[in-house]
Amino acid sequence: MARNEEKAQSMLNRLLTSKQQEAREPKQKRPYLATEVHDVVEADKWRQQILREIGRKVMEIQNAGLGDHRIRDLNDEINKLIREKGHWEVRIVELGGPDYAKAAPKVQDSQGFEIQGATGKGAGYRQAFQRGTSHLEVYFGAAKQLPGVKELFEKDAPRQLRRTRHDMFKRINADYYGLRDDEDGVLERVEAEAERNIRRRIMEEWQAKESERQAALSNVAGGVPADEPAEPQYVAYVPLPDQKEIELRVVERKKAELLAKYSTPRLQKQQQEATDLLAGK
Repeated sequence: MARNEEKAQSMLNRLLTSKQQEAREPKQKRPYLATEVHDVVEADKWRQQILREIGRKVMEIQNAGLGDHRIRDLNDEINKLIREKGHWEVRIVELGGPDYAKAAPKVQDSQGFEIQGATGKGAGYRQAFQRGTSHLEVYFGAAKQLPGVKELFEKDAPRQLRRTRHDMFKRINADYYGLRDDEDGVLERVEAEAERNIRRRIMEEWQAKESERQAALSNVAGGVPADEPAEPQYVAYVPLPDQKEIELRVVERKKAELLAKYSTPRLQKQQQEATDLLAGK
């Protein structure tokens, strides 16, 4: 008995549902091109429909258990809807409606560049990158973890480059050598004081050595006593021959000249042998 009532109730539900569907207007299909619509209200309606579809698909793509193929398909469908939404927004502006692109939040990719036509609503959006040159591909939810996609967002660790000698010399300037340290005037005053001290010490040392030299000159033979007037003094630093040595050398030189002038080589040889014998050689 209960089974028959359930069947009747089910048939009644199906009948009521069919009548409600008949009472509704036939479901309209979204135009393929936005330029086919000439009413701003209708264009805004299709834009809202696209936004709802994007929201549903973004929630669905969060499930990582859908499989790689389904996740890729969902991600491609979302990107296609985003581009289609941009076309409808342009058409709304052409028909005199509001510019939704200006009021929408700015969305940026992983490199910090703004994504034109992407919506910032929803927690699924994270990264984007340029694939080819046709359009910008945005990845949502579990699509970021797909093989071949995850590596695109991983940044390589910065390489520690060894500085070359050329790089080091490029940073060496006048400040490195201290050539502009005296611009404030402090170093100049300090160096002037140090220079005066060095000059005074050198003069004191020179005066002390000069006084010692003058005292030594006054004590040498032929020196001038301190009480006598000062005269030009000459000091010989090598031993000089006395008068007798000078006369002896002059006599020997004249003797050698006479022998060379009036004697023969044989006689000079005999004379040299006699001299050597007398000297005990």
